[in-house]
Amino acid sequence: NVIAARVFRHATVVELARHSSVPVINALCDREHPCQALADMLTLQEHFGRLQGLKLAYMGDGNNVCHSLMLLGATLGVNVGVACPPDYRPDPEIVALAERRAAESDATITISSSPGEIASGANAVYTDVWASMGQEHEAARRRPVFQPYQLNSALMAQAESGALVMHCLPAHRGEEITADVIDGPQSVVFDQAENRLHVQKALILTLLGQ
Repeated sequence: NVIAARVFRHATVVELARHSSVPVINALCDREHPCQALADMLTLQEHFGRLQGLKLAYMGDGNNVCHSLMLLGATLGVNVGVACPPDYRPDPEIVALAERRAAESDATITISSSPGEIASGANAVYTDVWASMGQEHEAARRRPVFQPYQLNSALMAQAESGALVMHCLPAHRGEEITADVIDGPQSVVFDQAENRLHVQKALILTLLGQ
């Protein structure tokens, strides 16, 4: 009745959907990670009671998670800021689409190479691994490039007081995020993980028309 496909290439899930007679869920690909973003927005909704007007700061690689956070955040009125190295910025087509959605929801999309600028005033600060699925061989080369974007206590001090710490997991403690931050009282990473279950159940029920 429903197909959930976790693939590497985005083109694979697009082709699958083109030939499928039932709904296809993109469970993850190299371009987007929409199911993760749904869980993340539910987590923000639970903690703040709203989404419109919140500021979500993302640190690191302009990858699939970053793309989906921009797209869904902009759709729901969340101001999304992305801090990333110049050579690892999110896909310009995704940014343009997110900006169009943000214009409709009275939100903003900001891309910068300055972590402090993006973290300033944020309600939640989010990061992901520096070398995503299929990029493990690039890890050593990427590490020094991304080090300035590490989510640590100094960076969190620039966000709003009590800002949430977010990560899609699994995390590499001491790399993209420090142990004291991910294991600290502001961390909601396990709420995010739990909400993957609830959101995916809701998604399946919606697709089944129930």
